[in-house]
Amino acid sequence: MNAFVANQSRSYWLFGLIVAVVVVVLDQGSKWWILEQVMQPVPHVIEVTSFFNLVLVWNYGVSFGTFAGGGALMPYILSAIAAVIAVCLVFWLRQAERRLIALALGFIIGGAVGNVVDRLMHGAVVDFLDFHLAGWHFWAFNVADSGISVGVVLLLIDGLFAGREKS
Repeated sequence: MNAFVANQSRSYWLFGLIVAVVVVVLDQGSKWWILEQVMQPVPHVIEVTSFFNLVLVWNYGVSFGTFAGGGALMPYILSAIAAVIAVCLVFWLRQAERRLIALALGFIIGGAVGNVVDRLMHGAVVDFLDFHLAGWHFWAFNVADSGISVGVVLLLIDGLFAGREKS
């Protein structure tokens, strides 16, 4: 039975890594598309629907621009922190016993890596998705941010309902 569990965990680990790679590819591909194809020359806002715009925002910090004024080394410091977190999550992923956990961790790892790539390439994270409602705009975000958010929600769902599965 232990061999089965080990093989199952290994398949979840591979599944989670594939999810992470897909998130990074989608994230970097969408950012390339925005930077090279859509925002040339740089428009201020492209209205797509009555509730969604494409914008180009350079986020020099983390969530909501926190730590944006930290100086020239800040992109490297933030990248190092995110890389350490991603490595820790990979170790967690290796222990995943359920597909939902592997999916969630893959989303988070892929999102973290996607934003690290931005910081190392551009010195800031490229945000371009702008949803708004009744004149109120949510913060601009990207595919990597979406991966991180979806991953966290999936971890919460697993935490709420995993105990019921085991009962």
